[in-house]
Amino acid sequence: MRRSRQQIIYEILKICKNGVNKTKIVYQANINFGSVRFYLQYLIESHLIYANQGIYQTTSNGTSLLESINQVNVELYGYDTTEPVAVEE
Repeated sequence: MRRSRQQIIYEILKICKNGVNKTKIVYQANINFGSVRFYLQYLIESHLIYANQGIYQTTSNGTSLLESINQVNVELYGYDTTEPVAVEE
């Protein structure tokens, strides 16, 4: 099943909560480098993430969006998606 843009954006925001590089985003979100460039640019322009020396971090606006999306998932589908994302070093 193909994921929606919203699902991919949610995953990227979640992955970036603790600050990660582009390669980790690609592998953890299971998208290619071409797609990740598009999404990162969009999220930076939307002030949902920021980049500092190749590390991407979710902003407070991005965190608020994650919480809102999670609340919708709880209300509509009955599950909480706030489990921590495993970040391998």
